Amino acid sequence: MHLQVADQLPRPSKDPKGLADIGKWMCAADLVHTIHGAEQQSQAQMQQQGVTVETSRDMHDAALAAMIFSHLPPVRLSCIRSLVGPAYLGPCLHPDCKEPSCEGNRLSIMSESPLLMRISLPHHKNARKWGKAVIEFDVPSDLAQLLHTYLGAPRKALLEHHLLIGDACPYVFMDMHGRGFVAAAVLTLYWQKWLVSRGGVPMNPSMCRQVFVDERQSDSATAGPSNQGAAMVMGHSVKQWDKWYDMQYHPRLAQNAVDGMQSWRAAMLQSHTLAAPDLTLSIALHCGHVLVSDYEESRYQSCCSDSDSDIELD
Repeated sequence: MHLQVADQLPRPSKDPKGLADIGKWMCAADLVHTIHGAEQQSQAQMQQQGVTVETSRDMHDAALAAMIFSHLPPVRLSCIRSLVGPAYLGPCLHPDCKEPSCEGNRLSIMSESPLLMRISLPHHKNARKWGKAVIEFDVPSDLAQLLHTYLGAPRKALLEHHLLIGDACPYVFMDMHGRGFVAAAVLTLYWQKWLVSRGGVPMNPSMCRQVFVDERQSDSATAGPSNQGAAMVMGHSVKQWDKWYDMQYHPRLAQNAVDGMQSWRAAMLQSHTLAAPDLTLSIALHCGHVLVSDYEESRYQSCCSDSDSDIELD
């Protein structure tokens, strides 16, 4: 009975069109535009109104959104949630880490002038599979400037607002209570509320990875990062794109194959320059009074049987 009931329940949609129909999908261009607008607005408000709790929270949210999507290939949310700031000098906060020299997933300031920031992610989903290889990269200049500004007076204002004196919260990003996004569900709800407030839809932040892959794998993909490099920053491989994130992978391959067959067919027609085969004997066998011995007839029937063996019966 439970199997029959399950067959009647609507299955969760994972393809972009189905997600868009239920208001759970934004294309890559719309997301980038939304996040870019939030970045510009937060910086303008900070210049006009100064450092307040409201302008600091807006800049925090813009920086968080810019980390999730737009400037970087979508890094795993667990890495963003566990990212500690440059001011944190304590031990690695990853619960399973046993490396005494590990500094954890960290945002570091390598140089103030010119500004250079670096992200190091020793703890990611495939760290063990990759032989403890660290995902590490320098932060793009626009994102680095936004993060550097937020980590100054705005972040201090938020900590003081939540009565967290000093650098009590080691993480770069914090919830509305000044605590790190330790639970994934908290970040999901926080992101959804923020995205809707910016005119978007309540899609999960993890969906940004699918949005990115959908654009990169589409026939109209814009020039951008190499798929292999982007997949590495995302903490997996291009092969996993096809399996988990690119829901149009098989339909697109099938359609491309069908479309390609038309040019193939045209090429076959153009290259057909050989003379037509001589069908005289075949006509004679069927229409003329040709005497065939029993031995020759059995050989003929055997050949027909062999040629028919490749025909699919089902």
